[in-house]
Amino acid sequence: MKMGRRSVLRMAASAAIMAAAAPLTGLPAFAADETIKVGILHSLSGTMAISETTLKDAMLMLIDEQNKKGGLLGKKLEAVVVDPASNWPLFAEKARELISVDKVAAVFGCWTSVSRKSVLPVFEELNNILFYPVQYEGEESQRNVFYTGAAPNQQAIPAVDYLMSVESVERWVLAGTDYVYPRTTNKILEAYLKDKGVAAADIMINYTPFGQSDWQSIVAEIKRFGSAGKKTAVVSTINGDANVPFYKELANQGIKAEDIPVVAFSVGEEELAGIDTAPLVGHLAAWNYFMSVDTPENAEFIKKWHAFIKNDKRVTNDPMEAHYIGFNMWVKAVEKAGTTDPDAVIDAIIGVAVPNLTGGYATMMPNHHITKPVLIGEIQDDGQFEVVYETPGLVPGDAWSDYLPDSKDLISDWRKPMSCGNFNVKTGKCGGKGT
Repeated sequence: MKMGRRSVLRMAASAAIMAAAAPLTGLPAFAADETIKVGILHSLSGTMAISETTLKDAMLMLIDEQNKKGGLLGKKLEAVVVDPASNWPLFAEKARELISVDKVAAVFGCWTSVSRKSVLPVFEELNNILFYPVQYEGEESQRNVFYTGAAPNQQAIPAVDYLMSVESVERWVLAGTDYVYPRTTNKILEAYLKDKGVAAADIMINYTPFGQSDWQSIVAEIKRFGSAGKKTAVVSTINGDANVPFYKELANQGIKAEDIPVVAFSVGEEELAGIDTAPLVGHLAAWNYFMSVDTPENAEFIKKWHAFIKNDKRVTNDPMEAHYIGFNMWVKAVEKAGTTDPDAVIDAIIGVAVPNLTGGYATMMPNHHITKPVLIGEIQDDGQFEVVYETPGLVPGDAWSDYLPDSKDLISDWRKPMSCGNFNVKTGKCGGKGT
């Protein structure tokens, strides 16, 4: 797998132990000076609730576990949960409320890139920290954000490489929800495919609104596009609850994985829980973690998750692991800095390494992205994924794509003295905020 030349740029105060730490759930409210507040900014209603509600629950579990260990800096952690309701401007309002009113030390949240873009000015203005746990389109490195989900070179590019080399795909359907993540990701993928010699006529691009429910004509068009005698695949950046009718319509029209495989970037175990997966066996997803990964770390995480949620049927997924990594990195950086002050934590967290759930370690790099393995999973009839491909090592997240003219000369490094999110290696100048 090709890695961008900049991708290789990678890179204490102990917490006081509190006795008899009880789980967070059911505890009375703590006084402000007795707790460290942690913001949880995930949609609990609207089109993205299907994906984001589980992340709220995962964060409550992580905070609960940390309190059982004695809290942080001698204080309990207190979760502050808000519901931005899949409303992108409301994300910014709720972020401001968490920081200005609730006085949270850090925020874990957002799913869509449009929600993340909505809150960026708030975190910069109020100088707080956001841990963003979902794969995204890259082309960004902001000082106040830590990107614990995949950059395109940690998901989209390896997925296309897999389809080319293993599935011998020659025609490409780039299907996405109509917002910044799919559009920018597909812009990168279109450039990458053409760089690999794919003709423009062999690339079909389609966008649909959030919550799209009628897929009959679109799937029929995909079917026609795939009947030209060349192996065809769908690269899906469809987000949220629109995935349910999309996959149902694929089955209705008899599109099987061996004919036109779909590789999804936003469909994991949680989304499959609401679908009859039998007709979808063989379709693919590209992530950096699957629940089916067989490691002691993952087995222990799943055990704790089921105990916390009191339901052994609940699944885990990639963004949950990203929150697991990001939360543990934040804890370690706060302990290292001896304070929750954002400036001190931002400086302390670069280089911090914590275990992931696939048996290795994730490291926070100077560009505020982390190292990850890349996994391709095949959907099974039980709603789980069988891993059919894994990169031989960890892939460092690249904030700026090698395949776009406006970003190929940019690097990000938030260490002093550079402290720049978009430094142009040709001009020797910093472009500004990094977004």
